[in-house]
Amino acid sequence: MILSQLDDHMLVKTYLKGNEEALQTLIRRHKSKVYSYIRFTVKDKELAEDFFQDTFIKVINTLRQGRYDEKGKFLPWVMRIAHNLMIDHFRKQKNNYKVNVKGKDGEDLDIFDRIDNNEMNIEQVMIDTQIKEDVMKLINYLPEDQKEVVLLRHFEELSFKEIADMKNISINTALGRMRYALINLRKLVEKHRMVLSAD
Repeated sequence: MILSQLDDHMLVKTYLKGNEEALQTLIRRHKSKVYSYIRFTVKDKELAEDFFQDTFIKVINTLRQGRYDEKGKFLPWVMRIAHNLMIDHFRKQKNNYKVNVKGKDGEDLDIFDRIDNNEMNIEQVMIDTQIKEDVMKLINYLPEDQKEVVLLRHFEELSFKEIADMKNISINTALGRMRYALINLRKLVEKHRMVLSAD
């Protein structure tokens, strides 16, 4: 039996029968998407790694306790666990992350701006976390070179010079790719009629 050829449902069943490698296959399969979503939301590498580990600890515990709903899909279920862990953290820390595309007077804003809000409430955090999830989906529609610059700039927090050196391109090219990425993201927002603001 080649585990990598099994779907998520069968891997879960195989793991519950005692095959630990089946769980490792599941984690490897979905690690990138889960970690990227967490990293995009919290914008802090160490915190994101903590959330990622906590998410899969909860996944393992829930599976072992037999509380996993087999009718649901594995990845969305894991994402919900990560989502809930982050909301609990935001509730305690009273930090809020806000995404916007244009200001009220029409000027362009960085859609990845972070704000602190001591009066934040859990409803705002839930709305904002959903916004982050929506933007993450949009990023996946970008051309690969634009997507790469966005991820390096906003996930790894590299400067444009560092990105240019890493990718062996000029700083102007890196800046250009980011500019086109933001233009394309705005077009996608309009196309899908998405509202990327909790205001």
